[in-house]
Amino acid sequence: MPRQGRIDIPGSLHHIICRGIERRDIFSDDVDRDDFLSRLIELTTTSSTRCFAWALIPNHLHLLLQTGNIPISSLMQKLLGGYATAFNLRHQRCGHLFQNRYKSILCQEEVYLLELVRYIHLNPLRAGLVPTFEALSEFRYCGHGCMLGCNPDLESWMPITDVLGRFGNKLGESRKAYKSFVFDGVAMGRRSDLTGGGLRRSVGGWRELRSARDADMFFESDERILGDSDFVHSLLQLAEDEFEKKTRYSRQKVDIERLILLVANVLEMEAKDVCAAGKQRQHVRARSLLCFWAVREIGVTEVALARLLQISQPAVAQAVSRGEKLAEENGWELQEVLDRNL
Repeated sequence: MPRQGRIDIPGSLHHIICRGIERRDIFSDDVDRDDFLSRLIELTTTSSTRCFAWALIPNHLHLLLQTGNIPISSLMQKLLGGYATAFNLRHQRCGHLFQNRYKSILCQEEVYLLELVRYIHLNPLRAGLVPTFEALSEFRYCGHGCMLGCNPDLESWMPITDVLGRFGNKLGESRKAYKSFVFDGVAMGRRSDLTGGGLRRSVGGWRELRSARDADMFFESDERILGDSDFVHSLLQLAEDEFEKKTRYSRQKVDIERLILLVANVLEMEAKDVCAAGKQRQHVRARSLLCFWAVREIGVTEVALARLLQISQPAVAQAVSRGEKLAEENGWELQEVLDRNL
C-alpha cells in the first residue's frame, strides 16, 4: 500500500521521531550533537517554527515542533539533509544516515502538548544517558534543562513560557510544578500511546475502543494524527481544503509569473518592479505579498523564490510572514483577486 502524504497546516503541532539506519548512531560525540543543534536553532528561528521539546539520543532524536512559515517537511529536509552531509564528511563515510522517512505525528495541542513535552524530555533518562532524574536537568542535549533554567544559552530559543505558563504565573513556582509533573512520568515508562496516531491511541486503548463499539459509537482516525475523533475529522477536512485549493490554482494556471501580475495590480505598480531589489516600502510590500501567495497558496518553494528574487532563503521566510500580515490587514484574498482579474 502506498504511503500516505504528510499532513501539515500552519500552527500545527508535530512529534518528530528520526532514527539511524539499522539502529546505528547518528550522533558520535558532542561535536555532532552541537552541529545538529546549531542547524536546528537556525532553521527554526528563521522560519518562526517553535520547538517545545527535544532530545538527542545516540541513535535517534525526538522533536516537538509547531509549524511556522514553512512546512515541517521542508524544514526537516534541510535539517536532516544538511546534517547527514556534514556527518558523512566528518566521519569519512557514505550512504544513508537515517532510517527511511522520519516519523511525523500531528498532535492535538490542548490534549497532548504537556504529555509530549514530558515524554520527550525523559528520553535521555530512559536511554541511560543520565544516571538519575536529578542529573537530567544538567544534560545539555535535551530541552528539560532549558525549562529549568540550567541551559541559559539555549533558554531564549525555546518557547519555555508557553509550557511553564500552564503550571503557574510565577516562574519559580511554575518550574517547580513542571519538574514535579515530569518526575511523575518516570514511573510511566515508555508510552506507545504518544509515538503514533490511529484509532486505538486516539480513543485511549483497546478496552475503551471495544466499549465504544459495543455502544455503537464510531470514531474517525488516521495513523498520522494523534487526537480525538473531532480533531482528526477537522484536520483531515482542512488538509483536503488545502489540497483542493492548490489543485484549483493549478487548473486556473496560476504560476509565479501570473502572481507577479496580480501583485502589481493589487499594489497599483508596474509588474517589472514587483521583484525589484531595494528597501523602498512599495518594493518590500510587493515582495512580501508575492512570497506569501507563492509559498502558502500555490506551493512554490522558498528555495525557488530565493533564486528568483536573488535573496536568501531566510529572507524569503521573513517575507512570507510579512506578506501574511499585509494580506490579512488589507483583506487581500488570492482567489478574490483572481476573480476580479478574469
